[in-house]
Amino acid sequence: MRKLAGAVVLLLMSLVLLAGAPYGIADTDHEAITILFTHDLHDNLLPYTVEENGQTVEQGGYARLQTVINQERTEDPDLILVDAGDYSMGTLFQTIFSQDAPGLRLLGQMGYEATTLGNHEFDFRPEGLALSLMAVIESGERLPQIVAANLQFPTDEEGKIVGEDLQALQKAMHAYGVQDYIILDRKGYKIGVFGIIGNNAVSNAPMAGVEFTDPVEAAQEVVEKLEQQEKVDLIICLSHSGTDQDFDKSEDVIMAKKVPEIDVIISGHSHTTLNEPIVVGDTYICSAGHYGKNLGKITLANESPGIWSLVNYQLLPITRVIAFDETLAQRIEEFKVLVQDKYLKQMDLDFDDILAYTPFSFTPVADLEEIHDEQPLANLIADSYIYAIKQAEGENYQPVDVAVVPAGTIRASFVKGNITVADAFNVSSLGIGPDKRSGYPLLSVYLTGKELKTACEVDASVAPLMRPAQLYMSGLTYTFNPHRIIFNKVTDAALLKPDGSREEIEDDKLYRVAAGLYSAQMLSIVGEKSFGLLSLVPKDKEGIPITDFEAHIIRDADNNEVKEWAALASYLQSFEEVDGIPQVPDYYSQKQGRKIVDDDPSLAAKLAHPNGIALALYGICIIILLLAVLSGRAIIRRRNKAAGPGRPI
Repeated sequence: MRKLAGAVVLLLMSLVLLAGAPYGIADTDHEAITILFTHDLHDNLLPYTVEENGQTVEQGGYARLQTVINQERTEDPDLILVDAGDYSMGTLFQTIFSQDAPGLRLLGQMGYEATTLGNHEFDFRPEGLALSLMAVIESGERLPQIVAANLQFPTDEEGKIVGEDLQALQKAMHAYGVQDYIILDRKGYKIGVFGIIGNNAVSNAPMAGVEFTDPVEAAQEVVEKLEQQEKVDLIICLSHSGTDQDFDKSEDVIMAKKVPEIDVIISGHSHTTLNEPIVVGDTYICSAGHYGKNLGKITLANESPGIWSLVNYQLLPITRVIAFDETLAQRIEEFKVLVQDKYLKQMDLDFDDILAYTPFSFTPVADLEEIHDEQPLANLIADSYIYAIKQAEGENYQPVDVAVVPAGTIRASFVKGNITVADAFNVSSLGIGPDKRSGYPLLSVYLTGKELKTACEVDASVAPLMRPAQLYMSGLTYTFNPHRIIFNKVTDAALLKPDGSREEIEDDKLYRVAAGLYSAQMLSIVGEKSFGLLSLVPKDKEGIPITDFEAHIIRDADNNEVKEWAALASYLQSFEEVDGIPQVPDYYSQKQGRKIVDDDPSLAAKLAHPNGIALALYGICIIILLLAVLSGRAIIRRRNKAAGPGRPI
């Protein structure tokens, strides 16, 4: 058993902490192993700007990241460099994912030993990932190993992989050399590195095609091989599972508890920033934040067989004061030219074209899901859908009543200053359409008035449980009280017309709704997620339920798909110019009464205006109470009868 000396190590760490040494044993006679790590890079090859504490700051960028990696390698040439998945999808560089795979090729050039597959590596479906892997193989360049221990291919009764696209992906993975785990030799130690994708991440990859086994069971099987067959000294898990505010329910915490033989978990997917590692038994869970804003570093010393103690843990910020690595910067520029030629040229746009100027900053994207309220950025996006559909349909335009934007589809924000084409893409960068080009297309469906009210309730009741499911809607105004019972939080809902006036919603009337392809498809699973209590069934204009969503995609005059991000770009360009540049109007600097939070905790506010679900729940509670009273009275009568006359109990 590798962990028998755990109590001794904990005692040693406690003594060191009392002596003032941070995060573990500061001095050791044993050769230390350093692991550098990233996760959730999302193709952020170039630096990006965010607002922090009221200040605009520049973060990230692979050329600066490379400089820091080189500095660390100078100090320790035998360090290990790994990534925990979602290396792709998030910027314009994803548009050449299938043809040129810039993210994976740059990880290879930067010296990464290994990465794993996150859910976004499957955004272009099995065919896209297969093409991406074949592209890098044909390049002949140094590449990182890909480790994926709980991925498997569905087969038919004869054991043959189902579907030509999955067969192509299996062939590409075999050619690339995707494995459950790899073994690294460092400083006389054998180090096992394996990859896992978690349940939540899998739920966000509906078009992956492949199947995924239970992550904990897969980890247990791999760890047993690493210990029993490979006789490794250190085990590293590249986990695209994540951690959560609810510590005990975090997938990587659960894995650390159930597979205690893992020494280090590099935890991706949840975009978490851990300034100190989470310690579960003898396992260290590490996260460096998303988009390459930090390079994570953990150094461990082998105190006894199977026991590794913490020497140092740091997050190294990637800021504008760090010089670019010129070789990598030049390579990124080459990929930028490819993006321009293969994607933007067709749209008559340039990577760095200025679309508009915003005199104010919007809420940072990292805060969106933490705040359950109306967001001006989401208003801007939703309004752009309606604008783009009106432009595309021209004289044939049928008014859109409501546009829907889920929080999980908003991937970036805007800070005060110029907004470029690249910035607009980053905000709505997810997915592809049937044209196999980056960006989810817009489509329109129809919902009844009753279902529009249900959508409001989905936002009010489901979003607190699934933060990416928070909805922002143009064309509606509604009020909800977070203190009311679930599925009965909305107290008022109406249509909100462009002139600011209200119009009552007719339950049986069909209303035209705009959304992205992914978002519209997700509306149809609301019933499943709400245990059948809420239901949304997207329909065509005749009221017939939709089975083929792609048939309802919005197309322009040239039959091109109208992409979500392109809708936003065109809307920004439509604003009134100031000094020759379109300027985001002050209207989008504040809320517009679309989503109103009534924070009244009083009993009257909690019980007023019950809907059918609430009345049913109240009825069930009353019945249970009556049954309890009747049962109690029956028990008393039986006891009195047993006690005999004149001897009541």
